Amino acid sequence: MSEVLILYYSQSGSTAEMARTIARGVEEVSGMRARLRTVPAVSAVCEATEATVPETGAPYAELSDLEECSGLILGSPTHFGNMAASLKHFIDGSGSLWMSGAMIGKPAAVFTSTASMHGGQESTLLSMLVPLLHHGMVLMGLPYSEASLHQTTTGGTPYGASRLNNNNNAPLDEHEKALCLALGRRVAETAQKLETTP
Repeated sequence: MSEVLILYYSQSGSTAEMARTIARGVEEVSGMRARLRTVPAVSAVCEATEATVPETGAPYAELSDLEECSGLILGSPTHFGNMAASLKHFIDGSGSLWMSGAMIGKPAAVFTSTASMHGGQESTLLSMLVPLLHHGMVLMGLPYSEASLHQTTTGGTPYGASRLNNNNNAPLDEHEKALCLALGRRVAETAQKLETTP
């Protein structure tokens, strides 16, 4: 069974909720499975270290997760309109995969969560797309054929799924959820098609 890697960093649980919802979208596609992975926090304190296995949630990602996946969906909270340093640190360490071309031609998409209406959703999504372009991945967004893209008042862009979570970790609203599911399905369907194309 082919797998789509959903790789994310989450501080408060909002981005993790999106990741789990996107995973359900991936697994709505017959023959596809989601692989959820996260990354540890980075610290300016040299002595700080993370456990090998997180206490809760998804396991920490390894480069082999990137290499083995059929598609990638990358998620981060917005940090001043950019991806979180923890996720960027992991991606910055993927140079060996860039040199080998391991990610070339795989479909990829991005998602983000922000705590304020103008918190930089689109610039964060764009910041995550840049390294994926360098890896030669096939970038995917959300087309306007997705009805929720026209109806949402909190999150959702053509660049990828997004959400506004300024209400103490309220659940995804119906439109945010629909767009997360759609993003997962879209990448899974594309990965499946690319794998079966001679």
